[in-house]
Order: sequence, then structure tokens, then C-alpha cells
Amino acid sequence: MKTLLLAGASLIAAGNIAFAQGYWVTGNGATGRCEIVTSNPVVNSQVGGNVTFGSGPYRSDDDAKLARSTIRECPPEPRDQAPDADKADKDE
Repeated sequence: MKTLLLAGASLIAAGNIAFAQGYWVTGNGATGRCEIVTSNPVVNSQVGGNVTFGSGPYRSDDDAKLARSTIRECPPEPRDQAPDADKADKDE
């Protein structure tokens, strides 16, 4: 009985892993940027491709963004300007 329960739990865990959606951080050699993708990347820089590395999976987009900020090869993302700042510049 214990063996059957253990086998069932293992099967359920394996099924959840197979259908789990994740986020990966990839380095693109052509653009020199890091991108967040939702499918497992294929690192293909050795054969002439543009993906130089892949890191992940991460559970959420926020986790992937945090990881991207800690990866040395990833340039910092430009900060979006606040709409109020643009409006203040036009008024002057």
C-alpha cells in the first residue's frame, strides 16, 4: 500500500513539473540585451545562434526581473520616465 501511494505521489509530482510554466532570463548576443522568455531557451551560441546563456526557471515575471538585475552580463534596463516629469519639462 505504501509503495502504491509513493508511486502515485511521484507520478503527480512529475506531471506538475512537466506542465509548470516558468520564466527564463536569456542573453541575446545579437542585440546585447537580456530578455525574459516563457519557454526553456536553447543556448546555441556555439553553432552561430544568438542565445548566449539561459538562467531559470523562475516562478514569476518579478522573480525573473530580479534575477536579470543580478546577472553581470545583463545591462541595466532603462527606467521609464514618469508622465508627470515629462509634463513638468514642457511647462518650463
